[in-house]
Amino acid sequence: MSNLLDFTGGNEWNGRYQLIKCKKALSPSKLPGIDHALNPYGGCEHGCLYCYAPELTYTEWDDWRTVRVRMGIESRLGKEISAVKGTVGIGTTTDPYQPAEERFELTRKCLIKLKEKGVRVHIHTKSDLILRDLQILKGMEGEAGITLTSIDEASSKIIEPNAPSPARRLDALAKLTSAGIDTYALVGPVLSVLDSKEEEFVNAIISTGTRRMFIDSLNHRPLLSQRMQGIGISGSDRAKERIRSLASSNGMIVSDVF
Repeated sequence: MSNLLDFTGGNEWNGRYQLIKCKKALSPSKLPGIDHALNPYGGCEHGCLYCYAPELTYTEWDDWRTVRVRMGIESRLGKEISAVKGTVGIGTTTDPYQPAEERFELTRKCLIKLKEKGVRVHIHTKSDLILRDLQILKGMEGEAGITLTSIDEASSKIIEPNAPSPARRLDALAKLTSAGIDTYALVGPVLSVLDSKEEEFVNAIISTGTRRMFIDSLNHRPLLSQRMQGIGISGSDRAKERIRSLASSNGMIVSDVF
């Protein structure tokens, strides 16, 4: 099955979805603390200018915006799950809660399978759509992380044009934490838009109740760097160290991504 669907209307990106048959749900992961990777989608609708995944996967930027929907992944997962040992990372390459998930619900279906088998999960997203599955996540062993790069709506709209607003992400992080889910904030990449705004930014994260923070630097790959230079935004080591200091002094556990 390989069909290309076009969706239009509203203020959202007029996206394209390619439906493909999932032949294998899980793959080995080399990420720290994650044993198996589960990616219901390929490509991403968020359009984050700092994304290095296209170059990492040798995918053209325009092609990366075509979301590949891995139909039947939950069925494949059901067949593979008996061999799972350790933690399954959901969304190790692309966001499992990007807008496609509202239409296809593959992440939700996979979560249900994983919960039935008591598998530990590690979910990472920058979408408050994760709250839709809050009742499923309750009682599951694992953790959930939310990416934050700014608390300024205007800056976020430039660097992450189709991702949920910072306010929605902070709200999601607060509600996940309040529900007893082990959470963390991923501040990454740390960009120059945070220069002189570090204290306000850190305080916003602290207010969610999460006690862990991971920090990441801008990945300087060629095409990514061209995109960032085009909008006059760069990585900021100064902001990175200031955020680390502020978060640590307020009792947060702060680590680098790798």
